[in-house]
Amino acid sequence: MIKTEELTKQYGKLFALKNLSLELQEGDLFGFIGPNGSGKTTTMKMLATLLQPTWGEAYVCGMSIYTQPKEIRRLVGFMPDFFGVYDDMKVIEYLEFFAAAYRIKGEARRKVCNEALERVDLGYKREALVTSLSRGMTQRLGLARVLLHDPQVLLLDEPASGLDPRARIEIRELLKRLGGKGKTIMVSSHILPELADVCNKVGIIERGELLVNAEVQDVMRRVRDQIALLIELAEPKDDQYSKKIEKCMKFLSDDEIVDRVELDKSGAIRTFIKKGLGLDEYSELLTRLVAEKFRIKSFSEEEINLETAFMTLTRGITA
Repeated sequence: MIKTEELTKQYGKLFALKNLSLELQEGDLFGFIGPNGSGKTTTMKMLATLLQPTWGEAYVCGMSIYTQPKEIRRLVGFMPDFFGVYDDMKVIEYLEFFAAAYRIKGEARRKVCNEALERVDLGYKREALVTSLSRGMTQRLGLARVLLHDPQVLLLDEPASGLDPRARIEIRELLKRLGGKGKTIMVSSHILPELADVCNKVGIIERGELLVNAEVQDVMRRVRDQIALLIELAEPKDDQYSKKIEKCMKFLSDDEIVDRVELDKSGAIRTFIKKGLGLDEYSELLTRLVAEKFRIKSFSEEEINLETAFMTLTRGITA
């Protein structure tokens, strides 16, 4: 659905985007992450045929951004991070205005607008003035607008920007529903845990260059060079608690599969397994702890999240 080949945008000596090559299939929900100024918006604008590349090629639904921009615009819904609204319009009027621009006529126009409002859970605001909407509602209205012509590809630039926690959750659930309908979605965001929750692929970009383009779990594995376990003791936190923790840490340190241990700020013992070892080797560690009369409350493998991956793979440098 989306394919780029060495896509580049240069301003003088500055590369806003340099030799971007990626490919997204139908139904992919692609999280595009990177520092401010890294090239995310530039990429989306070129895919939406709103910005001409310096060189390179891009195809959307098999069509070139150079030779078939009008056809691409019929198949793409682009939502910028900030967009203007017409203050003197009602919500339904705002959508009908854009539906008319997509040449949706007559009864079909009102039907499409109402369906778009219901899809973003904004149907109860159809007669409200656009100026009366909160930031979160305005973002949802913007998303309803890009859904009017039922695009195959959605390019969403920071759709959760400035939203409160409830509104972010609502946007996240909506993205899941849209992805489930087979639409190809590229979404940029700085709310990294939420991207990991909804996306099946992520790309990490910095200084205009794509550093990572892979499945979410593959990115996590790339960052983690060894397994870390979180072990909590089921002991009363009395005067003897710290001694029991020290004793357990000493026991773990002496185990042949353990590289090192440290105390997590939550009170759990973070235990690093030697590199190259996995589940087969550490699964018996719990048995050995119990045999030594340690009462275990929890024993789990620590997960690497997308924020950790982002901080590890980037240096915070912009173009």
